[in-house]
Amino acid sequence: MERLSLTALASTGHKVALQRDQLQPGIVHLGLGAFARAHTAVFTEDAMLAANDPQWGIVGVTQRSDTVARQLAPQDGLFTVAERGEGAAPARIVSSIVEAISGRDNPELVVDRIGAAATKIVTLTITEKGYRFDARTRTLDLDDPEIQADLAGRPPRTAVGQITRGLQQRARTGAGPITVVSCDNLPGNGELTGTLVRNFAEALAAPENENLLVWLDANTAFPSTMVDRMVPATTDGDLAAVGHELGLRDDAAVVAEPFRQWVIEDTFAAGRPRWEDAGALFSTDVAAWESAKLRLLNASHSMLAYLGLAAGKETIADAVGVDAFRKAVRRMMLEEALPSITLPDGLDGGQYCDEVLRRFANPALGHTTAKVGSDGSQKVGLRLLTTVRGTLDAGRVPKWAALAVAAWMHHVATTPEADLNDPLAKELHAALPASESRTADTVVPALLGFRPVVEPALAGDEEFRDLLLHWYRIIDNNKASNNGLESLGNEINHG
Repeated sequence: MERLSLTALASTGHKVALQRDQLQPGIVHLGLGAFARAHTAVFTEDAMLAANDPQWGIVGVTQRSDTVARQLAPQDGLFTVAERGEGAAPARIVSSIVEAISGRDNPELVVDRIGAAATKIVTLTITEKGYRFDARTRTLDLDDPEIQADLAGRPPRTAVGQITRGLQQRARTGAGPITVVSCDNLPGNGELTGTLVRNFAEALAAPENENLLVWLDANTAFPSTMVDRMVPATTDGDLAAVGHELGLRDDAAVVAEPFRQWVIEDTFAAGRPRWEDAGALFSTDVAAWESAKLRLLNASHSMLAYLGLAAGKETIADAVGVDAFRKAVRRMMLEEALPSITLPDGLDGGQYCDEVLRRFANPALGHTTAKVGSDGSQKVGLRLLTTVRGTLDAGRVPKWAALAVAAWMHHVATTPEADLNDPLAKELHAALPASESRTADTVVPALLGFRPVVEPALAGDEEFRDLLLHWYRIIDNNKASNNGLESLGNEINHG
């Protein structure tokens, strides 16, 4: 089967929406994974089409792997987005990416693209761990070996290093103002990104840091955003289905749910696409949207992942199909998360929770519990412990959020270090007792004392500790039994 490309399309009935010779590279995107292609690239293409404004072509940069860059290069940057589930639109070929670069292999080229005068925006989807920051202080981890190497002058390989060196080049050449837009699930992601860039600049040797800091204050903006679309890893079956539909092989195809959302703070230094024409919402209260998504959707996603892993469920749809798990998630959202957050204007909390559960139940997505449960040390604090703290502060019992945290603890303790997909896997296992001694009474105190995740005040709360012990014992006892799922479900139903 012939591979998707501009030349191949000429022999089929398919067309690209944007003419490549008219596109100009106005955006550099760091983290060119499946989510970025199904979300940011789609919004940007639709915005350019709606406004007839082709100056926002995307230079996509891969971070940890060159796979996507290798897939897109022979396809002229083209790829397919195939929606799955109720209300799915026909597969579409997206043409907003004008160049794909391996950031690992060509870091100097990434700096040059960020430093180019035509570039007005840098967007990021690098996941929480890609920011290399201390979650307690929300500052750059200057002890990180990769950050240290970037500061020492090697061609930068971290996202923060690439951005800061690119901005440094702009300041030196007079390339003009630029906006950096984080699209990751972090509260205050714009402010955080701006802080990390300034931390990097401050750590450079004087006098270059002084000149750069002055330039940053006058020429950059870091708006906050909230993004939402479920985009699971593409399978061989997905690629085969897309190939059958197109009549062309697309190695870079992605699948996604029909739903998509983007809330953006309208603070830009040098112009932007009219993303609102593509359905994005510009808001002065992005923080409320962020909080709702993190504490309702993302927290529930994590809860289902860890309960599902304990019960041997492969996908999120399988996990939410377990009546007891669905009830536990719903009670956490309604009884603990919702009362401890302030919703943005126009968002109905109950309807949002119902929609979250409906979206999770979409069997066509195949979102795996293993994937959603990865990088837990970077997610549990933001998604779950905030609700635990807020519920305790209000004088209520965080029963269901504690269940989710206990399920995470059990996942960490029962997964071999080599198999634990977490940037702190080594440190987590170092904090645990020997594997033969791992019980609720040893694991819970050990992980409560793990400071990169749990703050001291919360770790010392006896009510929270007792809840964790209660749930951990139930999960551990039932996982070891032959009818673990049924028994665990009974405990949750009556918990």
